[in-house]
Order: sequence, then structure tokens, then C-alpha cells
Amino acid sequence: MGMPKGNVRRVAIIGCGGSGKTTIGRRLAVALGTQVTHLDALFYDSEWNKLPQERFAALQEELVAAETWVIDGNYAATLPIRLRRATHVVFLDLPATTCLWGVVQRRRRYRGGQYTDGVYDRVTLEFIKYVWGYRRRMAPRVRALLTEHATGAQVHVVTSRRAVDRLAAQLEHATRR
Repeated sequence: MGMPKGNVRRVAIIGCGGSGKTTIGRRLAVALGTQVTHLDALFYDSEWNKLPQERFAALQEELVAAETWVIDGNYAATLPIRLRRATHVVFLDLPATTCLWGVVQRRRRYRGGQYTDGVYDRVTLEFIKYVWGYRRRMAPRVRALLTEHATGAQVHVVTSRRAVDRLAAQLEHATRR
């Protein structure tokens, strides 16, 4: 992983549900003096209806045109939009058990629903299966997209909560240089 290099200005955060995307996103947004954008908050409305794919992609094109941003969320179909413009990418590749524990913690904190701070706490059987199989099914796709589209970004792959905290501190420090 190594120390962050370069000017930390545009950060894409990806990872399984419950991996801590929102938490690290908030920290980095504060350090950069910006807001974190939660893609779930763009993709779903208050009734859990999905935004049309073309509109979702167009919104992300607008977001990444900014000089500084922090965006958290997966959405592999539109991930290249974020990767091409990011200066730094944080891929939270944590074990399924760690992510499921994160989902439990979020559920205890929020009690379900959608919140203005970007947290979407909706737990379904389909979501649990997604979290459980993320490393096997989704992570290889993410890695391929990183290789293909994140050529101008510094990519950080972290595999434990401790490593996430260390990286967040390093990125926060790098924003102060």
C-alpha cells in the first residue's frame, strides 16, 4: 500500500456493504474541506426506486468534473467514470465476516431506513448474500476495473479495519501538505 503520494484531491471509495465506506468518506471529506457524496443517496429515492442508469451516469460525470470530491459507493457499471478522474482510490477489500459485522453495527445505530447523512440501512436477504459473496464475485471485477481505468490514480487496497484507520490517517495527513 505505501504512503499516499501526490495531491489528494479526488477520492473514490469502493467496497462491500458494511466495509466502512461512509466512515472513511466522512473523514476524508472533512480533511479536504468538502462533502462526501454517497452514491446510494443518488441512486435510490425515498421509496427505494432506482434512478435510470443514464441519469445516474450523467450525475456522476457532473460530480467528477469538480476539482475536489470524495465519492463513496460501488456501482461497477459507472465505476470507470470515477476511476478515470480520481487522484486516489480506496478499495476496502475486507472479509465478509467483518463487513457483516459492520452491517449489524449500522443496523443497531440507525434502525433501518434512509438518512440525510447518506446512510442507507436496508438489510434484505439479497443484500446479505451480496455481502457474503462480495470477495468471490465482485472484488475480481473491481480489481479488473481498477487496472483498466484507475491508471492516473494512486490505488490503496486495504484488507482490515486497522489498515483502513491507518490509511485514513495517512490520507488526512497528506491533505495538509
